[in-house]
Order: sequence, then structure tokens, then C-alpha cells
Amino acid sequence: MSGRNNNKLPTNLPQLQNLIKRDPKSYTEEFLQQYRHYQSNVQIFKHQPDKPNKDLAELVMFLAQVGHCYLEELSSFPKELTELLLNHHTVLESDLRMTFCKALIMLRNKDLIDPASLLELFFELLRCHDKLLRQTLYTHIVTDIKNINAKHKNNKLNTTLQNFMYTMLRDSNPIAAKISLDVMVELYQRNIWNDAKTVNVITTACFSKVTKILVAALKFFLGKDEDEKKDSDSDSEDEGPSARDLMVRYSTGKKTSKNKKKLEKAMKVLKKHKKKKKAEVFNFSAIHLIHDPQDFAEKLLKQLESSKERFEVKIMLMELISRLVGIHELFLFNFYPFVQRFLQPHQREVTKILLCSAQASHQLVPPEIISPMIMTIANNFVTDRNSGEVMTVGINAIKEVVARCPLSMTEDLLQDLTQYKSHKDKNVVMSARGLIQLFRDLDPHMLHRKDRGKPTEASTEAKIQQYGELEAKDYIPGAEVLEVEEQPKGEEDEDGWESASMSEDDDDGEWVNVHHSSDEDQEEVAEKLNSIPAEERKSKAAAVSASRLLTQDDFKKIHLAQMAKDMKSAPGKGQKRKQADREEETERGELLSLRDIERLHKKPKSDKETRLATAMAGRTDRKEFVKKRSKLNPFASTSNKEKRKTKNFMMMRQSQNIRTKGKRSFREKQIALRDALLKKRKRN
Repeated sequence: MSGRNNNKLPTNLPQLQNLIKRDPKSYTEEFLQQYRHYQSNVQIFKHQPDKPNKDLAELVMFLAQVGHCYLEELSSFPKELTELLLNHHTVLESDLRMTFCKALIMLRNKDLIDPASLLELFFELLRCHDKLLRQTLYTHIVTDIKNINAKHKNNKLNTTLQNFMYTMLRDSNPIAAKISLDVMVELYQRNIWNDAKTVNVITTACFSKVTKILVAALKFFLGKDEDEKKDSDSDSEDEGPSARDLMVRYSTGKKTSKNKKKLEKAMKVLKKHKKKKKAEVFNFSAIHLIHDPQDFAEKLLKQLESSKERFEVKIMLMELISRLVGIHELFLFNFYPFVQRFLQPHQREVTKILLCSAQASHQLVPPEIISPMIMTIANNFVTDRNSGEVMTVGINAIKEVVARCPLSMTEDLLQDLTQYKSHKDKNVVMSARGLIQLFRDLDPHMLHRKDRGKPTEASTEAKIQQYGELEAKDYIPGAEVLEVEEQPKGEEDEDGWESASMSEDDDDGEWVNVHHSSDEDQEEVAEKLNSIPAEERKSKAAAVSASRLLTQDDFKKIHLAQMAKDMKSAPGKGQKRKQADREEETERGELLSLRDIERLHKKPKSDKETRLATAMAGRTDRKEFVKKRSKLNPFASTSNKEKRKTKNFMMMRQSQNIRTKGKRSFREKQIALRDALLKKRKRN
């Protein structure tokens, strides 16, 4: 009888729940009985909301489970739960509050509650001092918004929630504001709310007085988008000639040392041009979506100047300001003197500060604003009283600043820095050579004559534009090569058709030699181009650009012609000295990395502590190779022979047991040598 009593439906809610889901109409009376029981428990709960109520918790979960079976009877149930949470969430017992929230989440998953009202309720509940509840609500908010925008974006609901989060970010409760910010950041990183409105709402968190909120917002703008880290190498390869094209071009003729040198030289130039032509990958798309970056940067600088936060937070503010200035090319002249105060070798995190100074430089900043900062770096870092690593970091920082604002470098300072190419430290030498190589491309005339290298067509055309100067071309540079190549190309096509027709007639299955464009043809085209004056070449390029539509093959030929300028000597210049191998250029995208500043070409020498630690780490397993002498009886005493090893030598000097090895006289050596020779003769 006891088993039958345990299975009675009014007292066994899991069994009743299972039966209702199978046949709701047959168990309507039992359901209404439980619903009336729930209502009576709610009245009791309202009188004592701070006390636990196990019966109410079980009934709430039961009604949430069968809510889709009785829509009319439970039409007011979600609203009642919402009101109970809104009115009593601060005094509710934690388990009962969690049960109410789980019931509402269950009803939302069954699409029985409007998402906007439920999400607003959950944002209000973030103020509760319950970590487990906050984690549950955070997970549901992110998942629910993701599911809402899965098929198509619900812009109306998104706008409502974004406006609500904007008010939550300014909430007096720091925990609720921080979780609201985390929700927006998570939704942006999942490409759900990746619009400008979300980004500009997050910008308001950068001025929060709560350090956690401020740091979270700064990390958002300083972080990288995972989806945009992939390189677009396949796209860039289609724009110009590939390495395979060069291999075919220089390998179809005779395999001479001259062709081999030309191929190596062409491969170096191709690598350099591909780095220049490579499209910038915008890893920091959030910074690009800010409505007014100038005003935002000015407010951040004002906050930085009066900030009392930790030094690490100040560095993050400095990094964000520098990226805003560099990416959007802003005018923030007060930032450079502020950074200049920290440019000392002993300053903590000085490499990051140097990175900020380089990132904030661009060609629209007047040279007189950045020149004092460059002089400060040169005076404080690039001096012989500093170590080689400090000098290397200083030269690298100057190189990155000047690469973005070339006019800020004076000719006297440049020539002083290039003298370090003969320094005793290898890292300093390589950094100075990198600076020399940079100005060989920018403006070789600022260097000493011996540092300019072998003049090429590209170096003779290189010149730094004046401040505010913009060179706009109405033609494609190098397009004149198409007009010069037309005649040889026609002859080549005829030969190609002849060889093709001959191969069709041959049925022997033998190989047929097909004519390829040889290196001599290319040199002939190059000679024709060199014989044309510069003005006439421009006019030919303009005529070709305006008269025809260029194909991908045409662009490859133009690219080859432009690359040839880096390989061919300038007109009238002899090859008196061999061109030095160029140092590999660092790829300059829209942002810098610490590796560009801290680049060391030679590993620094380790100090004594590091070497000792490395040596001790290698001796961990040395005991395995030591000969172990174990006694048969570990408790036995030592012998007299073992005791002699531990005694002082002066005590044992007169003992007969000590055998000393004295020096042999010349006569004794003769006798020993004679005996050895006699013994050897007997053996033979």
C-alpha cells in the first residue's frame, strides 16, 4: 500500500509532469489542483519573501515544464514570476531566486515570453550579490541574443537592448555595469553586434571611474579581431608576377652564372615589392567604427594627463591614443610632449612608450612637432654611454617614426646616426644599416655619398614630398612598356602559332620545342625603354592608360617593368661596386608591434645567474651516470684505506703507506727508455 501512496499524482510532480506532456487534456483537473496550490504558496511567500520555500520552488519548475500544454491557464504565469523577481530580488533566498530565473529561461526557450522584457529583467538582476546567478544570467543573455539574430538580425530588438545597455553602463552598481560591458564585448567578438552603435556605446566605458570597467573597455579597443588575422597572400599574388614567373623567365635560356645572379636579384626585388603592395589587414576594426575619433582622442588625453590610475593603465591609455592618432591621422599636438617626458632608458615599459611615439606619427603632423621627440630619443638612447641593446632600441624607434613622418628627420642627425654602422655592437650596426636602407628608398640625397649604394632608376626618382604636397597621377606608371612590347609580342605569337600547327601535324608523339620569351627579348625591350626620354615615357603611359582596358597579364608586365627600376643601374652610372644585399624590410601595416622596436639581430649575452641556472638545470639527471659503491653491510665501519682519504696530508706524509711520485732523474729516464725499446724489440 505504501508504494501506491507514493505514486499518487497530486503528490508526485515528476510523474504528473510526464503524464501531462503525453496527454494534457486527460490530466487537466490534476494540473488545476497544482496550479491552485501554487497560488496559495505565492500568497504565503509574499508575507515572508526572505525565507526559503521548497514547495513553491517545486511548483514553479513544474508549471514551467508544462507551460506549453496549458497556454490559456498559464497566460499570466510569466508576468507573475517577473513581478516577484522585480519586487523581491534583493531579499529573496538565493536558491529560490535561482529557481525563478531558471523557470523564466525555460519559458523563454519555449517562446512563451517576450525577449526584450526578460532581458531587461535579467540586466536588473545583475545587481544581486550572487556570483553563480550572474554567471547564469550572463550565459543566457549572450546565447539568447545570438539565437535571436541567428537567421536574420532583429534590428528593432537590438536597438532597444543597446539603448538599455547604454544606461546600464552608467549604472551606480559597478558589477552590473561591468557585466553589461562584458556582454557587449562578447557579442561584438561573435559578430552579432558588430555595428558602429555597439562600438560607440563601449567608448563611454573608457571614461568610467571604476578601474575594472575602464581596463575592460581599453582591452577591447586594443585587442585583435580573430577573423581578420589571416593573411591575404593568395589575393596579392594575382596582382603581380609570381616567383614562378621569374623562374621561367630566367631558366629558359642558357644556365649561366649571369642568369643565376639576375634571378637572385629579381627574387629579392620581388619580395620587397610584394611587401609594399600587400593590402593592409585591419586587425582593429572597432577603432575604425568610432564616430568622432578626434574628440574621443582629446578626451582620452585629458583623462590621461589627470589620471591617478596604476602605471599599467596609463600605458594602455597611451597605446589607445597613439593608435587612434596613427590610424585616423589625427592632430593631437599635446600628446608628443607628454610622451617625450617618459623617453628615458631607465623608464619602466619604455619600449611600449617608444612604440606609442612611433604609432602616433604620420605624414600630416608638422615636422617641427615630431623633431623634438626624435632628438630626445637620439640624445637619451643613441649614445656610447648606454649599452648596445639600448642604442639598438633607440635607433629602431627613430627608424619607425621617420618611416611614417620622413620630414621630421634632419640631414645632420641622419648622418650622425649612420656613423654607427661601424659600431662594435652587432645589433647597433644592423639597426644603423636598416636606417640607411630606409633612406635609400625615401631620399638617398640625404645620405653620405658612400652610403647611397649603387644608383638605380627607382632611387634617382625617390624624393621626399614636402609637407602638404600630394602627387596625383592621371596615368598608370610603367604602362609604356605595353606599347614597346607590342611588336615583339606579335612576332612571338606568330612563332607560337607556327609551332602549334607543326605539333598538330606530327603524330609521332615526340616533344616539340615551343618558343618562349627569352631574356634577350626582355633586355631588348628594356634598352628601348631606356632610350626614350622621361617626358615621352609619361606621355606614352598616359596614352596607353586612356586608350585600352588592361588585363591581368598587362598589369604583370607593368609590375615587372617597375621592379626592373630597382635592378637596373641609373643612366650614365657604371657598376663600379657591387650592390650590397639589402636587409629585409619590416612590413609596415597600420599598426606596429613591440618586435619592431625591440628587434635584436644578435642574441644578448647571458649574465652569470642565467648561465649558472642553465648549467644546474642540465645536471638534474647526472646521478644516473655516477658509479655507485655500495657496501654489503650498510652499517659496517670504513676501512683504513677509506679513512686515509679524509685525513690531512701532513698527518700522513711520513707514513710508509703513502707513495709519492717524485721527479725522475735524467739517468732514470734513459734506463726506462732503454728497457722499453728492448721490450718492444723482443715482441717484434
